[in-house]
Amino acid sequence: MSEIASALLVFVLLLVGTGVGVLVRPLLPEEHKAHETVQLIQLVIGMLVTFAALVLGLMTASAKNGFDAVSNDFRTYASDLVRLDSSLLEYGPDANKARAVLRAYTAAAIASTWPHEPAPAGGGYPRNLRPEPGTEELESVELGNLLGVVEREIRALTPGDSLRRTLASDSLMQFDRLSTARWKLIEEAHSSISEPFFVTLTFWLFIIFLSFGLIAPRNALALVTITLGALSIASAVYVLVDLDTPFTGPIAISSQPMRDALAHLTR
Repeated sequence: MSEIASALLVFVLLLVGTGVGVLVRPLLPEEHKAHETVQLIQLVIGMLVTFAALVLGLMTASAKNGFDAVSNDFRTYASDLVRLDSSLLEYGPDANKARAVLRAYTAAAIASTWPHEPAPAGGGYPRNLRPEPGTEELESVELGNLLGVVEREIRALTPGDSLRRTLASDSLMQFDRLSTARWKLIEEAHSSISEPFFVTLTFWLFIIFLSFGLIAPRNALALVTITLGALSIASAVYVLVDLDTPFTGPIAISSQPMRDALAHLTR
């Protein structure tokens, strides 16, 4: 579910819960409106509010930590691309094809991972590799095939001296590290929020706002306050879901490290 859809769903459910409480309150017998009953409801609400705030805070912190980890991993991935290209450049002209494919892969990865940003200038690389714009998936068969070509070109090198043998061996190890980092990023792109857990949290919030509707005075100020509270929680859910999907939405991983790497690869 998208960030806006999740936030809107939570907002609507909280308002519906409040509305149910407001509608049910006049139907309750007078003994259910006694001071002791209201105090009990307030105690239960306080307990649920504490649980919900704690869980929401922990989920937000976890999503933020995950977002920062993916951002750092992308910077590392970009530096791995540069180091591999540097080794191939030092190897000599025999590695030019591998370098050209590596540049094409980097440009295609930028264009497919950030489809709403300007694509890298120039041609020579496949475009429109992302089958579903806006999805959080990073895996692409075409991009994987490009890296496979780079690996085959590196393995096909025939070094004639000890220096080139060392460079070829280093390039292969750097490629293995690059491939491992790529799959790590592919897995990190998936949402880590458990859907049943998110549904449970939303249910808690629904019960809290239903209770608000039961005990709140029936005046405009109370209803406006409850609506603002629901809006605030919905905005927190929006930020939470957006952070948990690091390649979509307004809060997304920057493409600048990869663009810097591409600029280095084109030298």
